[in-house]
Amino acid sequence: RWVVLRWPNEAMAQSAQQSQEAFEDYYFRVCTLDYKALSRAMDPLVARMEAARDVHIVSGETDLRLSIAGLPVVKCDGTRNIPDGEVYTAPVRDSINGHVHFNAATIHNGQPFDDVRLRFERGRVVEASAADAGQTAALNGILDSDEGSRYVGEFAIGVNPEIHAPMRDVLFDEKIYGSFHMALGNAYDSADNGNKSRIHWDLVQIQTPDWGGGEIRFDGELIRKDGDFVPDDLAEALNRKAV
Repeated sequence: RWVVLRWPNEAMAQSAQQSQEAFEDYYFRVCTLDYKALSRAMDPLVARMEAARDVHIVSGETDLRLSIAGLPVVKCDGTRNIPDGEVYTAPVRDSINGHVHFNAATIHNGQPFDDVRLRFERGRVVEASAADAGQTAALNGILDSDEGSRYVGEFAIGVNPEIHAPMRDVLFDEKIYGSFHMALGNAYDSADNGNKSRIHWDLVQIQTPDWGGGEIRFDGELIRKDGDFVPDDLAEALNRKAV
């Protein structure tokens, strides 16, 4: 048995915009979550995603459609990552159409990025921008890494009830309650849509009210609104007050 652990430090506290003392409290609260209980709570979401074909995501600057039909669904419940709390699959490679704004600040190979916006046609990123000209140039450089880097290898929903805001650390940010994320580039073997790339870059949109809200629908059914799940089976298990 082994574990890879990041010890809370001043740099992480600064990135999270918290004092060292406050960040340590937050870090240990997140890392010592009852992951067995969270694992059981994620089962209804796994079942919903396994049954779903079409996904429609809408928020202020997002209107995105994709298919997850026939792709495996995996729950991340603390067996490999700490912190944890997401359910992931992959989109059908050429199914994504529309535009999306990732409102969580991120970082890739030491380069910070803010307000990443992507437009998709038939699964491929055809237009990309970020907060300024320098970030936009760097973003498009990453997207030109190889053929697979303009396609998406992962689609996931974050459900950790203790993680609320981004800190440019994907291990935390992709688990934010009320978020979803998509990874540009390589797909995981466990949910393989055939996309191969040298990159795997997770980009996060938070849909809680403080971050602008938003909706996720599976096959036309409203699944989550403003960060909270709507159907009873999901709300009773996964909404923050329930976990």
